[in-house]
This record gives sequence, C-alpha cells and structure tokens, in this order.
Amino acid sequence: MAFFLGGILSASRRFHFIAVNFDDYCQQKAAPDGSSTYYALRRAPASRQALLTALHALRRELEETAKETSDPTIGRTKHAWWQKELASLFGGEPAHPVTKAIAAHAAGTPVLDDEGRGFIGNMVDGFELDLEQARYIDWAGLRRYLDNAGGAFAVIIARATARHPENVPNWAMALGSALMLAERVENIGDDARHGRIYLPIDELQRFGVTAADVINRKYSDAFTELMRFQTGRARDALNQALAAIPADERPTQRVVRSHAALSLALLDEIEREDFKVLHQRIALTPIRKLWITWRVR
Repeated sequence: MAFFLGGILSASRRFHFIAVNFDDYCQQKAAPDGSSTYYALRRAPASRQALLTALHALRRELEETAKETSDPTIGRTKHAWWQKELASLFGGEPAHPVTKAIAAHAAGTPVLDDEGRGFIGNMVDGFELDLEQARYIDWAGLRRYLDNAGGAFAVIIARATARHPENVPNWAMALGSALMLAERVENIGDDARHGRIYLPIDELQRFGVTAADVINRKYSDAFTELMRFQTGRARDALNQALAAIPADERPTQRVVRSHAALSLALLDEIEREDFKVLHQRIALTPIRKLWITWRVR
C-alpha cells in the first residue's frame, strides 16, 4: 500500500512540477502576503532572500506532511518521499520546486555543507516525531521535539547569513527551540483540532486541566493559569535566546530576530485576550507586523 501511494505521489509531483517557477512556489508556500514570515523575510539581505524563502518553504512542506495528513500511512509515505528528495538535493538532482530553489540559491553559503546537511536531517527527524506521537509526557520529551524541529531550523537559517557559521549552533539552537515553543503556545487551539496537544501531560495534571478540556475548548481558571505559565516560559526562553546572540551577528540575523519580535508581540496579545486561544487563532495585523519587523536593527 505504501509503495503504491508513494508511486502515485512521486508521479503526481513530477507532473505538477513541469511548469512551476520554483521561487514563486516557495514564496506562496512559505510567505504569502500579510503573513508573519513575509514580513520577517523582508529583513533578509537581498542576496539571501530567495534562499531563506526556500528554506522556510521546506520547513512548511515538512510541517504540512506531518500535521495536515489524517492517515498516518500516507503521512509516513510523504515523509519518506521528502527524505528521498533531500537525498536527491544533496546529490545534485533535486526535483521539487523547493529543493530546486535551495540548490539554485545555496551557492556561496554553508547551507548544504556537511554540517548544514546534518541540521537539515535533524529538522526532518524532528517533524517525523509528529507522525509518531501527539502527546508528550513531560517537558524533557517536548524539549527534544522543539530542539530538533525548531532549533535545527533556526541554525539552518542563521548559518545562511552568519559571519561565523561555525559558531551559530551555540546560540541559534536555543532561539529556534524558543520560537517553536512560542508557536505551539500560539496555536494550541488549532493543534488540538488536529488531535495534537503540545502541553506536557504532567503539566496538564499539575494545573488540573485535561486533554479533553483542551480538545473540547473548555475554558476555566485552571486553563488560564496553565496558559499563563506556558506563555511566561516561552517569553523567557525567547528573551534569553535573543540576549545570547553575539553582538557582531545581530545585524546578520534580522530574520530570526524578526521572528522572535513577532512571537513576543503575539504572546503579549494572547495574554491581553485572556488566553482565549482554544476557539480562535489570535493574530497581529499586517501593519503591526510591518512596524515590529521594521524596528529590528
């Protein structure tokens, strides 16, 4: 069954890719007009904007493969296809618009060197966890997911523009993990509608909130306190990670710093809305996103 689905998937992808402009595809996949990623990527150096857009598109493809596929068998088949496609990218024969864009724009950067490939592999492994589990027992388990899926991605992005790529993992891993944590806090309601809860089970128990409460959109004082704790932890992690960026790298890292600034503003907005995130997705307006990212210097 998996082989049959994989053959259909591969054939349909090859057919679809014939007339696709890979840069346009990546832009629409990763950063449509008005999105947070759109405004963050506007802070990228012009020479690296297309590459960073393609890398964000790769992350989005992996995320969608894991989270927007209801049938686990199909999800694993798609994920295996991506593993094979990334091997083709590393071998110089990409087929997908995203991998074609990465190959076209990665010259002169460390994105596809041995270390870069390792971090891409870590990110792929991180999103594979979404195919294996929808709950995490404790913070240590969730943190491993955040580090792989989020931390590795931030390292990939940061190395593309860094003055000292060899030092990037020392500070970007924590920033990416914090960004992923904030994203999961911001999207608790949407994740729950897809059957996923990125709140450690032991913390739900500590605050007296059940998984059923989250899935059924049940607000309570206990849920408010749980969210206050989650939001505070994400905010502290972001601020600590931002403070750890070396001074000489701050100008080279306006994209990841913009992501962090947007996340911090959104966490504040969620708190002002009394953590009513189960039935709605709280968002910043496009003009506010523009203002926040423009101020990142």
